[in-house]
Amino acid sequence: MVLGPVSFAATDIMAAPTRPIHAQLDAAAAAIEDRMIGWRRDIHQNPELGNQEVRTAALVVGHLRALGYEVREKVAVTGVVAVLRGDAGAGPVVALRADMDALPVSEPSGLPFASRVRATWDGQDVGAMHACGHDCHTAILMAVAEVLAAHKDQLRGVVKLLFQPAEENLARGEIGGARRMLAEGAFDNPKPDAVFGLHVVPALPTGVIAYRPGLSQASSDEFRITVSGRQTHAAFPWAGVDPIVAASQIVSALQSIESRQVNVDEPSVLSVGTFHGGLRANIIPDQVVMTGTLRTMSEDRRQFMKRRVTELTESVARGMDATAKVDWLPNGYPVLSNDADLTERVTPTLARVAGPGRLRLGPAIMATEDFAFFAQAVPGVFFRIGITPDPAHAAPNHSPLFKVDEAGLLPGMRAMLHLVADYTGSGVG
Repeated sequence: MVLGPVSFAATDIMAAPTRPIHAQLDAAAAAIEDRMIGWRRDIHQNPELGNQEVRTAALVVGHLRALGYEVREKVAVTGVVAVLRGDAGAGPVVALRADMDALPVSEPSGLPFASRVRATWDGQDVGAMHACGHDCHTAILMAVAEVLAAHKDQLRGVVKLLFQPAEENLARGEIGGARRMLAEGAFDNPKPDAVFGLHVVPALPTGVIAYRPGLSQASSDEFRITVSGRQTHAAFPWAGVDPIVAASQIVSALQSIESRQVNVDEPSVLSVGTFHGGLRANIIPDQVVMTGTLRTMSEDRRQFMKRRVTELTESVARGMDATAKVDWLPNGYPVLSNDADLTERVTPTLARVAGPGRLRLGPAIMATEDFAFFAQAVPGVFFRIGITPDPAHAAPNHSPLFKVDEAGLLPGMRAMLHLVADYTGSGVG
């Protein structure tokens, strides 16, 4: 997920009452904070790309098994599913999710634990960096796991932890991450009644929490357009069919879908991100390949845009005596929608953790999250934690300059702990 500059509104949600278990959880969280930061720095210095999170998963598995969790490894290649059954009686099943993968981004020097790791992405040698904060998410959930295990005697119901690979998606249309974890039984035996996830963002001041009921983040689909012409000498373009000119016209025509064919009341984004064709200045090639992304806020808009991209691309190419083929990769993400009733139920918990004036209502954003698949399977809430002292001047997620104020990790851990305690009714009576 990437989150750029956006606005967050103040909210008047009243904080939920405090019970003794909350103070106990907070004390335990404070005691483990330094170790959590240590885990985060270790994972940051040793990043692994999607479906390559072998070292990270091994760190997680060793930690969870030592705490007494029932652990299942290699779910969706490198994912981990762990179960803790409370000793305080029957209750609901609540799932907590953390993503583990890094990005193919080279990290500049500066941090003493900066990444120097090289990795392979789509056949290319690349740098690897936790430029989106998944190292924080993993460390937070490892700490949550330890605190919950230490309070198992007060815990009702069941907690299911999901350490997920490949949230940032995979190359060449490969299906992975949350979707594949579900297909491989991550929500089976027992099935959660609710699922919670968080994301650290530099768009919020450190420790501030943001939420949004209902529509929260866009869907995403990647496309590949192959435009075929007929190769010829560049001095004699009439002797062939120029796919570069045809492809350029297609790029311009596609933007008319956004500007002229859809209602501006509902946002969507269509972007061509790569354009490859030709080897020499004096040769008109026979083919151009373009790739891009589509982001929408509803399934109706998503399907309309996909249909119009295909129809317009083919017709523009045909009008220029070329041909074009549009391929939609199968690993798209649906819209992320937070369950309205569940959100209303848990926002007082988030207000208590955030503190007075530090819970915000966030906007729906064009960034995507494959937590959406979990939230389709059971009611879910995905919220954001601020991790920068100065959002106005902070680099966004996915930037090589992305930085984390580690003081934001403790509120994230406390939020997850309080959500479990309140949702399961633990520590009551």
